[in-house]
Amino acid sequence: MNSLIEEELPGNQDLRDQLMNMISDGDLAYKLPGANPTLGELCEELGYIQQAYTHSFKTLKLDWAYRDSQPEAANSVASLDAWFKKLDAELIAALSELSEADIHNQQIDRGHGFIASPQVQFQIFREALLVFYAKASVYLKALEKPYPEQWQAWVG
Repeated sequence: MNSLIEEELPGNQDLRDQLMNMISDGDLAYKLPGANPTLGELCEELGYIQQAYTHSFKTLKLDWAYRDSQPEAANSVASLDAWFKKLDAELIAALSELSEADIHNQQIDRGHGFIASPQVQFQIFREALLVFYAKASVYLKALEKPYPEQWQAWVG
């Protein structure tokens, strides 16, 4: 094990898992006005973001077009939840391959001259999760879903 798995990873997907427990298949079809995705499409986008970051820990290059899998249906909470569990296992496997020296000394090419260590790359991934949680919170408010205590603490 390394510091990313032991110290940084725990708890990061808790809010996503809580979201999956708070919503129904019908909620996934909800769409805010304008050019916004459905809640299901927003969740699917999060999965693709996690895939890109997981792949970057393996290849040391961030590729936003990378797609390894997709949920069976973005309109099914069970399908999304199963997919997220698979993606989490893949993320843990990718991070497990990194030594402590790799975490601080390897370089991941994020494109456009932006280079990050795996440590920094993981911090940026965490920020992407927080952005997703903020977006999802707008959908939860619109759907009049009460926020669990951890949502209040992390997102507001």
